[in-house]
Amino acid sequence: MTEATPPPVGIVVVSHSAEVADATVRLVAQLANLPDDGPRLIAAGGLSDGSVGTDAVRIADAMARADAGSGVVVLADLGSAVLSAATAIEELLAPDQAGRVVISRGPLVEGAFVAAVQASAGDALDGVRAAADEAASMDKLGDRG
Repeated sequence: MTEATPPPVGIVVVSHSAEVADATVRLVAQLANLPDDGPRLIAAGGLSDGSVGTDAVRIADAMARADAGSGVVVLADLGSAVLSAATAIEELLAPDQAGRVVISRGPLVEGAFVAAVQASAGDALDGVRAAADEAASMDKLGDRG
């Protein structure tokens, strides 16, 4: 990455389960073959005591760590994870940073994967989010279904 090249968009994976979030990040990083200077891919899963749930403070911290200056796309597993992510954006991030964080409608794993690929390719925030959103309509079966 040169000074003329903006940093890649970051990605945050939010799940009710720390294990699911961590495994999704590991899987995506391996499948997308992310370079060391590629997008920051951060897991934000579960509660601090290890139980199932979402924590807006934990999610806001992940958003801050994922943002290298070009913004962050958030993928979430369930509706309440989206609510926690929205709370983190609206109430816990500084306004300038909150303006660079968007939540995708895409599915957790497929959305995180295509977001990572697009971010690694240098797409801007809107393009990374659009790719993650479009993952919801991916035809995984092709002619088999």
